[in-house]
Amino acid sequence: MKQGVLFLCPTPIGNLEDITLRVLRILREVDLIAAEDTRHTRKLLAHYDIHTSMVSYREHNRHQMGRHLLNLLSAGQKIALVSDAGMPGISDPGEELVSLAVAHGIPVVPLPGPNAALAALVASGLPTSSFCFEGFLPAAAGTRRRKLEDLKGERRTIIFYEAPHRLLESLTDMLNIFGERQVAIARELTKKYEEIWRGTLSQALEHFRLNPPRGEFTLVVAGAREGDVPGARDEFWQGLSPKEHVVLLQARGMDRKEAIREVARQRGMPRRDVYNQVVRDRDDED
Repeated sequence: MKQGVLFLCPTPIGNLEDITLRVLRILREVDLIAAEDTRHTRKLLAHYDIHTSMVSYREHNRHQMGRHLLNLLSAGQKIALVSDAGMPGISDPGEELVSLAVAHGIPVVPLPGPNAALAALVASGLPTSSFCFEGFLPAAAGTRRRKLEDLKGERRTIIFYEAPHRLLESLTDMLNIFGERQVAIARELTKKYEEIWRGTLSQALEHFRLNPPRGEFTLVVAGAREGDVPGARDEFWQGLSPKEHVVLLQARGMDRKEAIREVARQRGMPRRDVYNQVVRDRDDED
């Protein structure tokens, strides 16, 4: 029986010229293209006059379609996996299909090509000799902050993806948990409005409050410094009263209720005690 093969085909992250000749050849030669969004991929195929059949393989149908694609691969078909942009299998459901193929002895052939994380990293001006990729942070505030706490002592440069509507929340949490650090924020890479902003986390918050975030973002954040201790509490509030700590977090973009909860967590205090001290101090001032 003919041997099936799963090809991982990176597609442009913006500029349609950013695709290799080899990827174009594979997309023409395979039996089927499994695309995250067929409407999006159809524009790319039309641009290069490619007419290979397509099916949708996305987050919501990955279990059922994954089994179907595995059957086709086992029967000897050659399939190209593509995401909406960049390398399939990175922050998309392609990871699961690759695992299925490997588990069943199907050859997996990765092709080099565009990737937003690496493009942002090499242009960031931050250390590139050692780095880690974390993808998208959790959308839920509490889970996101716990994830950032786990990363606080990470010495390597850290790369994140972020959606525009969550950018300010994530930057605020990074500043409160990591403390002040250098960051490079890449927006709309390879597209008409490409921008790479560089500065500190607090400067980034100020910039994007004045310039509402638009497009997809890649954040490259400096790792922990030599003296930072993994799991240690933030040093920036040492010497501040709980009330002053709350005021500082409010100045960084949190509302009072959220700031009180964060102060209680960072100091290991009951939330009620922090609230009472903030209210008491305010009453004393009145």
